[in-house]
Amino acid sequence: MPDTIITGNKTEKIGEVVSTKMTKTIVVQVTNRSSHPVYKRIITKRTKFYAHDEQETAKPGDIVRIVECRPLSKLKRWSLKDVVRRAVQVSIDPKEAAERLNP
Repeated sequence: MPDTIITGNKTEKIGEVVSTKMTKTIVVQVTNRSSHPVYKRIITKRTKFYAHDEQETAKPGDIVRIVECRPLSKLKRWSLKDVVRRAVQVSIDPKEAAERLNP
């Protein structure tokens, strides 16, 4: 499945959420694998995009689809379309963590 899809005039990209520390903003890392033109080795290129997340539904580790939009700020030119796959959220009970630290 390609990471970049063009639908009409707007480009869609699929990537992983790296950060959600800003209000209504997520950082999405899109990975592109290509062959080197001379050496034919597989090269992995990563690009980070700032995307607008109005409902703040995305969490770190989620695979999301972002779509081009008008400039919303200095860096934001993308908006969240949907969450393709949720990340596994691992949580530890605070009492259990305290018991492990202080046996």
